Amino acid sequence: MKRRGFLQCAALSAAPLGSATAQSSDPAPPKARPNPIGVSSYSFWGFRRDELRDLTVCLDHAARMGFEGLEILQRQLTSVENSDLQKIKRHAFLNGLDLMGYSTHQGFLSPDKEKRQKNIDHTIDCIEQAYALGIPTMRVNSGTWGTSKDFDELMERRGVEPPIEGYTEEDAYGWVIDAYEKIVPVAEKCGVVLGLENHWGLGVTPEGILRVTRAVDSPWLKVTLDTGNFLEDPYDRLKQLAGEAVLLQAKTYVGGGVWYTLDLDYPRIAGILRDAGFGGYVSLEFEGKEDPLTAIPKSLKMLREAFA
Repeated sequence: MKRRGFLQCAALSAAPLGSATAQSSDPAPPKARPNPIGVSSYSFWGFRRDELRDLTVCLDHAARMGFEGLEILQRQLTSVENSDLQKIKRHAFLNGLDLMGYSTHQGFLSPDKEKRQKNIDHTIDCIEQAYALGIPTMRVNSGTWGTSKDFDELMERRGVEPPIEGYTEEDAYGWVIDAYEKIVPVAEKCGVVLGLENHWGLGVTPEGILRVTRAVDSPWLKVTLDTGNFLEDPYDRLKQLAGEAVLLQAKTYVGGGVWYTLDLDYPRIAGILRDAGFGGYVSLEFEGKEDPLTAIPKSLKMLREAFA
């Protein structure tokens, strides 16, 4: 390097950091991070597509489609042996996917103490399965009264059913709160945040969800927020729970819904969650009639745009 060029370089390197020579402009402010988007294995299987039940198949499709994670529907597993759970965890890792949610079923709306205890034991088993899989949050329910003959009838009733004769919702709240007070210490020990979902039973209203979570009063029992389970006034109701949400399950109905179809405004929903400070996972739950292998990518594109 010639002497003149060396002196010019030396002068530039010595210039004050705030000078126009050293720094032409201030850096742009960081952009808000978009929510990561996963997909529920239920979106593929839907309780009826046997060829899409295998979790490794769902993981392969989720990775190919461009999701960040997979939420596992616990009932979709054909084995809960630890060796089989570890194979699923390994397959997710090799696909570059988070196992980011565990969706379980339990019911405490029964006067039968033994039946409630059986559901407590099942829920604790599920927490330990989530822990083995490395999953940080698990969807839980209050359960339903069981006074509908089947799920089709429950949907005809818009998710609302009468209590068992001789009992009231006050009884139900006591049973559910008592159950989760027993379950939460295991969740804390395993580091699995429980999310009580607005999923029929006591979950048909935001007030019902909040009554349970506030009574238990633990950071390990929060809310899994499902966009498709408030059939009336969804936005106001979602807003009431958004501040407690640890996972958002986003329903879509491409090809028309199996039980019902909701025309949901996802940019509006994204705004509600953003205003509440929610930065966690959005989990797609496809519940339409179109082939999931064509409908799920369409839903992902829509959610990407809404939550960008």
